[in-house]
Amino acid sequence: MLPSSPAENQICYVSTFQELISTPFRGEINAMCWKRTLQGNFEEIVSKLNSTENITTIEPETLEALTLSVPGQRAREILLSDWKLLSAIGASPVLNIIKYYDRDDLFPFFPTDVYSYHVDRSPIPTYTFLCTYYGEPSDILPNAHGKQKVLIAEVREELKKLYGGKEEGFEAFLTEHFFDLHYQALPHAQPISLGVGHLWKLAVDHPESQVLPCIHRAPKETGGIHRLLLIC
Repeated sequence: MLPSSPAENQICYVSTFQELISTPFRGEINAMCWKRTLQGNFEEIVSKLNSTENITTIEPETLEALTLSVPGQRAREILLSDWKLLSAIGASPVLNIIKYYDRDDLFPFFPTDVYSYHVDRSPIPTYTFLCTYYGEPSDILPNAHGKQKVLIAEVREELKKLYGGKEEGFEAFLTEHFFDLHYQALPHAQPISLGVGHLWKLAVDHPESQVLPCIHRAPKETGGIHRLLLIC
């Protein structure tokens, strides 16, 4: 039977950026959301930049140089404001227009690309911040609704075949190739969409973390719509 883990047990909603950065994770809470309804035409910015690359990184100077309608200008102001807020706390925000991410086909039975449910890891205390302004948003998986793939018996056996070394080095092999970061959704799991316009803070696996890392994945793009994403 699938364990109960409703969104309200895992997610904390806040009303300001200051609350977002100052409220600690505790207990089951490993995702925090500054919930917002944004005004502005973000689609206009995506179309004006007319990206042909799979992933295009947009610098603030590029945004400032665009000639935009009034709704487009409002969208630009929000993007630049979020950029400055995150930069001011020492984060390194990256604004991307994403056509699609590269898929991982090195290990066909175990993809490790961002379309797979995964957690982020860092050697130092940090968080993952992200906001989708246009296009399909990411989703998160309640930790009770997922299982680490390396603990699934048949997957583990395939990984041992791939490894082909001594047992004492197997766990290090899993970490080296990031296999231990990926999760399988349980039957009837209930993913939670991060929505559009909300700025999220997600817990990361690091040595000082007091909570479980947040399981998440990138969306599969639909209809040729490019995604506008700020992440750090």
